[in-house]
Amino acid sequence: MHPTPGPALGAFLRARRAQLAPQECGLPATGAFRKVAGLRREEVAQLAAISVGYYTRLEQGRVRASASVLATLVRALRLDEAETKYLYALAGRGDAQPRRRSVQHARPAPGRLLAQLTHVPAMVLGRHLDVLAWNAAAAALYTDFASVPSGQRNYVRLLFTDPAVRDLHRRWSHDARDAVAALRARAAADPDDPGLARLVGELSVRDGDFRTWWAEHQVSGAGHGTKHYRHPLVGDLTLECDTWAAPDGSGQCLMVLTAEPGTPSHDALRILTSWHAPQPATDETENPTR
Repeated sequence: MHPTPGPALGAFLRARRAQLAPQECGLPATGAFRKVAGLRREEVAQLAAISVGYYTRLEQGRVRASASVLATLVRALRLDEAETKYLYALAGRGDAQPRRRSVQHARPAPGRLLAQLTHVPAMVLGRHLDVLAWNAAAAALYTDFASVPSGQRNYVRLLFTDPAVRDLHRRWSHDARDAVAALRARAAADPDDPGLARLVGELSVRDGDFRTWWAEHQVSGAGHGTKHYRHPLVGDLTLECDTWAAPDGSGQCLMVLTAEPGTPSHDALRILTSWHAPQPATDETENPTR
């Protein structure tokens, strides 16, 4: 049984939160008088997506923080490398410091497959549902992924923060909740990933639904389902969503959306994708100076 940390951890947490203004962390300025400098316990707990009671017990030295909670506190309190090392040492988890994660890129085989899927939306999603690659049909259905900064190109993030993507989903609450459960399931494989901590922290601050659903700890590993869309150009679409996991353990998966042949959704999807199909190169486009 591991002993609980001493008072030094609580003193460090209190000192660090006293140095941060709410506005620095994306929290709204209420204008109300604040009895303490910096962040309140409730605000740190909100940023770290943990309960106020649990965070209070951490500051009081009554519980031992897990590695995943420490990772969220690093992000919430904006700790630099030295402060992070110090926090883990105080918590008795110096050997559990988060390591640097390499940036994921889509595997070549799924990337080549995307180019062949001209009439169905398809995407390659990373270990935390980052959109790593997509075809023209997926961009036509969802959004112009190329215009989204790569660091923000995450399927769950778009569901909660992009108004157009949110409005696209006729059953947004259902689909968004499923996405949170899928992210929670994937997080179990690498709970200390700082990128995951940043994503969860940002969405917990920005959206009350995300904060509530993440705290419920629901998980989902479903590889198929039905999605209902309302597209501004072609109207209602009912599509089957299937995902296939990469066999190399990378956490990547291929997500494909299809419609049953002969249905209005199938016809509407064919129209939509035909409007956005990549145009073949001509002599003029290949040799503009000729």
